[in-house]
Amino acid sequence: MSYSSQVPFFIIEVLMDILKIVLAIFLPPVAAFLQTGIGKHLFINIILTLCGLLPGIIHALWLVVKKK
Repeated sequence: MSYSSQVPFFIIEVLMDILKIVLAIFLPPVAAFLQTGIGKHLFINIILTLCGLLPGIIHALWLVVKKK
């Protein structure tokens, strides 16, 4: 396999970040799960999303941007 056919790792990382941001907007608990796994932030995000979509989106975006 030649080097030209391989995708650099940083491109994959950037694409995953973009995917997580899109998920944070449309499916906040999924983005929280992908970022932190099963834990307190996932349950907080589920509760915030049930209270209103906007608080869940803000929390998920904060988790994705913070990058733990």
